[in-house]
Amino acid sequence: GERRGEPGAQLGVGEFVHESPSRRPGTARMGITVLVTSPTQPTPTPPAGLVLAAGAGTRMGLPKALVVDDRGAWLERATALLLDAGCAPVIVVLGAAADEARALLPADPRVSVVVAEHWERGLSASLAAGLRAAERTDAASAAVTLVDLPTLGLAAVERMLRPEPSVDTLRQASWDGRPGHPVVIGRTHWAALLAELSGDSGARSYLQRHGADMVDCSDLGDGMDVDARPEHPTG
Repeated sequence: GERRGEPGAQLGVGEFVHESPSRRPGTARMGITVLVTSPTQPTPTPPAGLVLAAGAGTRMGLPKALVVDDRGAWLERATALLLDAGCAPVIVVLGAAADEARALLPADPRVSVVVAEHWERGLSASLAAGLRAAERTDAASAAVTLVDLPTLGLAAVERMLRPEPSVDTLRQASWDGRPGHPVVIGRTHWAALLAELSGDSGARSYLQRHGADMVDCSDLGDGMDVDARPEHPTG
């Protein structure tokens, strides 16, 4: 191998030594130039995206995961929204009519499906299933949205993800002072949140108690979930 002092001899990670003659001719003394290269910065891990779409949609008259309006399937739109905002993977939580709903999803390797075992217990069961799936990824945070927010736009999701969320992030969208979705939950919070999820309230209580940062999105829409049957449902 090369000895220390020979041209190109490696000193350590990112450090190489190169010898050059001294400026004083006729001397045996050598000058040493050390080139130090900056380590390559790791590519940030994108946040995971969670689309909660497991409910039976009793007031709607069909599972909301199956709703199609004049702009297409709600489920496909919600999933594409998180993908377009940079989330990967996007985990779609299904329950009622899961097989039919799965057929509405885009064929994208970044999209995965989990069926919530106890989806009929409410939003908390769906969120828990999504977070447990996210725990099997390297994501530092998860952006959570609902399937029944058909007016939610990309600008609002992108706002929720700026600055880049970390493992400690806790954010909730605010619509005219009303807390809503999307929410962004850093990985540090997942275990504690999973331990207390119950009923149909999702993460609401946890976000309030832990002082989630409220992100005003009122200029980007109304953030309202839709319960009424749309003009063009499937079936």
